[in-house]
Amino acid sequence: MASTVVTDHLYYPVSERKMERGEGVYLYDEDGRRYLDCASATFNLSLGYSHPAVIAAMKEQLDKVVHLTSSYQSDPVNGLVQRLVETSPAGLTKVHPKVSGGSAANEGAIKMAQLATGKSDVITLFRSHVGQTMMMTSMSGNSFRREPFPNLFPGSLQVPDPYCFRCFYGQQKDTCGMMCVDRLEDFVDYASSGRVAAVLIEPISGNGGNIVPPDGYMQKLRAFCDEQGIALIFDEIQTGIGRTGHMFAAQYFDVEPDAITTAKGLGGSGAQVAAILTNERLAGLPANHHSFTYGSNLLAAAAANVTLDIVRRPEFLANVTRTGDHIMERLRDMQRRYPAIVDVRGVGLMIGFEIAELDGKPAVKLTNHLADKAMEHGLILRTSRYGYGNVLKIRPPLILTMEQADEICDKLENLFLAELTR
Repeated sequence: MASTVVTDHLYYPVSERKMERGEGVYLYDEDGRRYLDCASATFNLSLGYSHPAVIAAMKEQLDKVVHLTSSYQSDPVNGLVQRLVETSPAGLTKVHPKVSGGSAANEGAIKMAQLATGKSDVITLFRSHVGQTMMMTSMSGNSFRREPFPNLFPGSLQVPDPYCFRCFYGQQKDTCGMMCVDRLEDFVDYASSGRVAAVLIEPISGNGGNIVPPDGYMQKLRAFCDEQGIALIFDEIQTGIGRTGHMFAAQYFDVEPDAITTAKGLGGSGAQVAAILTNERLAGLPANHHSFTYGSNLLAAAAANVTLDIVRRPEFLANVTRTGDHIMERLRDMQRRYPAIVDVRGVGLMIGFEIAELDGKPAVKLTNHLADKAMEHGLILRTSRYGYGNVLKIRPPLILTMEQADEICDKLENLFLAELTR
């Protein structure tokens, strides 16, 4: 069946480009054109396409056993649990690997928080993207996600995020006194049921615009949760596994949540694997309340173990910081020359830059246009908020070399010359 006929049957629209293979940070189409992938596929290829160590580990496991019920022990899952405990913040000593995606991991962490606190409500941030199951859709920080569905999960409320560049409260970062945390008590008192179980946040917003909280925000949020008896859950589906130059963003921000959820980059080159990490406070949810057939998959666990062994090396994490800092430095130089670039922000290789009109308003149409045109320059870019946002994201595989970091910036420079100087 021809490709054009197949796409008529495919439920969702796809690009006309047909990809054939991937290697490292590059993706190749059927005509042999090469693209440097700044989205790491779906932000999940921490080690790039077809990393040889990941492929070898999966092949070796394939010859032994592919699937095993989680009632039994296995070397791949035991190894995964051990490595996650070793690389996560010290107080997170419990690992729940019986989940196979980020949405299910976040739902599991919420169930754990509700059971532990005896409360119900969940606070998430404006613009947050915490998953696409019905429960996580209900907790999205974007109304366009909730609008089509009539029966949503009750008991969540969304509050202003620490978006200093466009502060909800109209304040300046140096003098605001961190109102985005101080006002949370008002939301609990007046907008919740009074029974808040958890605050679920992405330490740096993945889809919401790469918003990096200011210094001290996390510590103040941790203190607020402690005072209120609320569990603090970090959704590290995108920020985890080395993306910030630390194994987890919690370590970059020097704060310890009650739980971390991880997925995406954990699979290295695309293995479907996820996990929930918790402290003792959130332990105790019976397994039959949250376990999925394809969680704890042995092939995926084998891939994750190799990935963790590679990513946790100090020199590997240092390279993430070094290449990320270099890209942001060059982007800030471009910002001085292209008025449409109004803010550059990020940590490690989790980078975003904001596109605006001359009057400062978000330039959503131009942002999407730049992402489309980037393909002509051999660059894969994705935008924030599924095309509703004005931030272009730079999140290449973490194996990026300094030469490839310059290649990204050179291609961006060519893109901007072609599209922003007309």
